Amino acid sequence: MAAIVKETQSIKHAVMLINGIDTGKFPRLLCRILQKLHLKDEHSFTEEEKEKLQTALSLEKQDLQLVLETVSFLLEQAAYYNMKPAALQQQLENIHLSQEKAEAFAQAWTNMGQDIIEKLRQNTFAPKKLEKIGWCLNLEMGHSTQAKMKSPHAILELEVNNEDSENTEKVFVEFNHAELLEFYNKLETIQAQLDSLT
Repeated sequence: MAAIVKETQSIKHAVMLINGIDTGKFPRLLCRILQKLHLKDEHSFTEEEKEKLQTALSLEKQDLQLVLETVSFLLEQAAYYNMKPAALQQQLENIHLSQEKAEAFAQAWTNMGQDIIEKLRQNTFAPKKLEKIGWCLNLEMGHSTQAKMKSPHAILELEVNNEDSENTEKVFVEFNHAELLEFYNKLETIQAQLDSLT
């Protein structure tokens, strides 16, 4: 498998810091980060907890931040690639993480990895989610400049729910025949691509 992480200066520094963390304390840090990994707008630790961590891990504020961000990033990569614990351990050892720390990652991933992957799958990337669809058809039969005409228009009513609140919003979209056909064909393409993935 190709490397999931490139050894940048930042990663090298973070690996050095992680290797220096007490082996007895590191699994608890991993566990806490894993528990909150799927929450987009929530940090693993509050500011007060970070201050306590700085003391407990003997790290400067910016070093602790780098460690937390790097550990989260490594776990996100493991989730993205749906890695097996042994493969994750090997990847981490390849970037010079100590064997004890790489084993701690693998053990935490064994215990919680599948659950995290499932929770991340349920997250949506878009802030709004489609809840309901309604529609109506309007037929314009005449116009001030044209006595006889037939101009059909479809109106879609999309009810979307904002992920951050309970409020729903209604969006109205009007299509003429050609626009509706083009929209339908795009939906068919999307459906075919989704079907090919499952």
